[in-house]
Formats: sequence, structure tokens, C-alpha cells
Amino acid sequence: MAADAKTADMAEDGRLFDRPLFNDPSARAVSRVGVVDVGSNSVRMVVFDGAARSPAYFYNEKVMAGLGKALAETGKLNPEGAKRALAALKRFALLAEGMKIAPLTVVATAAIREAEDGPAFRELVERETGLHIHVIDGSEEARLSAQGVLLGWPGAQGIVCDIGGNSMELARIGGGTVGKRMTSPLGPFRLQQVEGGPKKRREHIQKVLRRMQGELDSKNERIYLVGGSWRVIARLDMERRNYPLTVLHEYRMTPASVIDTLDWIAASDLNLLRAHTGTSAERMELLPLACEVLRELVTVFRPSEIDISSYGIREGLLYEQMPARLRARDPLIEAARAAEATQARIPGFGKKLYNFILPIFREASDERQRLIKAACLLHDTTWRAHPDYRAEACFDNATRANLGGLDHPGRVFLGLALLHRYKNSRTGSRMEPLFRLLTDEEIIEAEVLGKAMRFGAMFSTDRPEEAGSLHWSPRKKVLELKLTERGVGLMGEVAQARFNALVVALKAKPKITLA
Repeated sequence: MAADAKTADMAEDGRLFDRPLFNDPSARAVSRVGVVDVGSNSVRMVVFDGAARSPAYFYNEKVMAGLGKALAETGKLNPEGAKRALAALKRFALLAEGMKIAPLTVVATAAIREAEDGPAFRELVERETGLHIHVIDGSEEARLSAQGVLLGWPGAQGIVCDIGGNSMELARIGGGTVGKRMTSPLGPFRLQQVEGGPKKRREHIQKVLRRMQGELDSKNERIYLVGGSWRVIARLDMERRNYPLTVLHEYRMTPASVIDTLDWIAASDLNLLRAHTGTSAERMELLPLACEVLRELVTVFRPSEIDISSYGIREGLLYEQMPARLRARDPLIEAARAAEATQARIPGFGKKLYNFILPIFREASDERQRLIKAACLLHDTTWRAHPDYRAEACFDNATRANLGGLDHPGRVFLGLALLHRYKNSRTGSRMEPLFRLLTDEEIIEAEVLGKAMRFGAMFSTDRPEEAGSLHWSPRKKVLELKLTERGVGLMGEVAQARFNALVVALKAKPKITLA
């Protein structure tokens, strides 16, 4: 591939491999951040290991308390839901104490915000648990949910739609910031109280959405869906389409596919769907009303694409506490750097490997370059796995890990490259159904990357640049390896075999010379 001076300069000056921030004091300050989201339907505690830009979920527990059930009718919290929520919060406070994390950040949304007895419940919780509940308004709820999307999608642009039990929020995002935001009474618990049956409910939903669409001036934009009800619909879309990768984050749907799925759900037995997908009974009970809202959302907003975000208000709270320098980092690369630092045999070798194989990929796009970087950083992080399963362990880690800034084809590309880092052939792999998310050309590119890493990691385990250099001529289809005196000694039988495998993957002619 032709030389790319810009890419070379970036590799030289370190911008592609900025100093990782996960050990920086400002980043360590957000390590082990505990947050609790007291929603209308669920109460959830998450403890993040948040020092990396793509945080790990150190602890995650949810109770479907139903705190806001019948709120629209009674004006008060559901008594049984309040008991369950209080019990959950007592447990969460004790768990946080046992984990020795900083005081939990507890936020409450529509249910406690709107209930007559919301203040009394807050006082009870503080008295019984020591936890202080911060009640946020709809605008703040929308802002935090939108920040959660930005945590996983730094370049996200469009409309964030977060549905809860008693409300639904919209927020505009773009350029790494949150813009105009709005709240509405379109949560399923609220819609249960709309009189007049499906027709009146549809008219009500349409009226609210048309007003919001007009104020946001949104037409044919991407919509990012946040919330448990949306995730259930996305999981069912996967089920209907026989989609091979059941990772919800960054799952993408067309408007036509969403409407087909909503029709399919309406004609299906919900109990059977619940059994197939492992959805809770409480969540499935609200699904038909959430489907009604989504159908009208697609009709009114006419989005270009509909994406699922597993990150929402809780991740938005973590994003709030991140230093600006950490927010600006690529979540995929920072997570890969953190993994290399803690799991690789030789931390720091990933950058050397990247620079060694870079001549083969100089024409790659910016997006492909970041996947190549991530692969090099992760190339040796599963070395402790049994050799017979190491290749598939690499694939699993890449495709199913909680990583931000990585769409589904990107996950499979990264996983396939790492599979070929440890294994020449992919034939017969149980992962084969996932390969259909890539084009034939992308499959070949992933194989070439994997075999380049496989050769580079074997050729020299410390300083490949002192042993030799690769030179790729895509027009002549020649891969040249220029060896130094040190490299001649390192070019043993196994290294030679791996170099030959790379040449075959490139459909090239080999050339080995002395530097």
C-alpha cells in the first residue's frame, strides 16, 4: 500500500498512542464509582471501574421494584414498590460499605419527582440507609442519559430517546455535547391511565411526539434508544432476524425492520417471547405500550437509523465525573491500553507491533487504523487461556466485551483478526455465523491483520524494529522483509513459516533481503 506520511508522522509523534490516562491521578479519581438509579420501574446499582475511558462494570444489580406503578392514577408511590425499593437501597448501601467505595451517588427520576409522598420516601431512605437521593428533573434526566450515550459514542449525532416507566426524554447530541432536551409523559405506566383504548392512546402519543419533533426540528436523523423497554424490543428484533451477535450496545436497526418487528411482536405470544429472550415478567408487561410509542416515534420522526445504547443515565453520571482529558480519549483504545497493561505478557509491546506491521496497512482508513491499533494492543491479552482455546477466547473477548466506540462489524473484525493471531485457519470455528456481519473483503483484511500480528509477535518479542522492517508493494504484490544482523538470527523456522502464511494471505510474493 502507498506510503501515507500523515499516518507515519502520527505514529512517530505518539498521537495514535497517547500516554494512557488510566494511571493518571485525575483518572484514578473516578475509579470504583458507585451510582444508583431509582427509576419508576427499576432500582439499579452499578459500580464502575471507571479509570479507563471505556469503563468496566465492577458490580451491577437491578431490582424491578415498580415504584411508579399507578402513580398517574393515585399520585403516590406504589406501596409494594416502595418496600422493595427501600429493601434494595438498604442492601446497596451495605454492599458499597463492604466494597469500601466512596459514598454512592443516588439519583431518582419521574416516580419520586412527581409522587406526593416522594419527599417522605426520600427522608425514610436517608434515615434507614444514610443514602441521600438527588431528585433530578426531566431536563437533567435527558442530559445525563445523553451523556451516557456520548460515553460510548463520542461522535454520536442525532436524538437520544430515553424511556422509563413514567416518562420519556429526548435530547439532541452532536459535536460531543448535549443540546436541547425535553421530557414527556410517554412512559408505559403513564400510558396505562390514558382512557379511550388504543385509538385514544395513539392520538395522545402522536400529539406529544409531534410537538417534540417540532421543537427539536428533527427530520431523518439517527435516533439512539436508551432504556430497558427499548432493549427488549431490540433483543426481539435480533430474535426475529436470527441475528448472530446478541450484544445490544450499538445494535443498529432500520425503520422498516423496527416496524416489521413491532408487527411480529403484536402477533406473537408474549410468554413465548419472554421465555426465548429471558425477559423479566415486569418488563414484558410494559412491552406492548412501549411498542406503541416506538411505532409512533418512527412514524413522526422518520429516523435514518435506530441505534441501541446500553449506556444511559448511570453512565452519564460517570461521564459527569470524568476529567475533560479522559472524555476526549477514544474509549476503544483506552480500554485496550488498560487491558494490555494488566493482562499482556509484555505490556507496551502492542505499540511496537503496530509500528512494525504498519507498512502493510498505510492505505487503511482512519476507522480501520483504530481497529488495527486496538488489535495490536489486545494481541496477547488472552495468553493464559489453554492453547487449544486461545484463538476463540480472543474472538469472544473482542465480540462480547463491554467496549464503547465499537459497532458490531467492528467487533467481529477485531475478533477475527485476534483469532488469526493464534490460528491460521478459521474453518470449522463455532464463530462462523458471526462472519456474515463482514464482507468478503473485510474477512480477508482481518485475516491479513491477524497473520501480520502472528508473525510480528513471533519474529521478535521485544524490539522488532531492531530486527528488521516490512515493505509492502501492493501493485507488484511483493512483501519484502529487510533483516538486520540481529534479525537474521531471529528468523528461525517458526518465524519463517509465519512470514510465509502472511505472504499467502496477502496473495503476494515474498522477498527477504539484508538491510
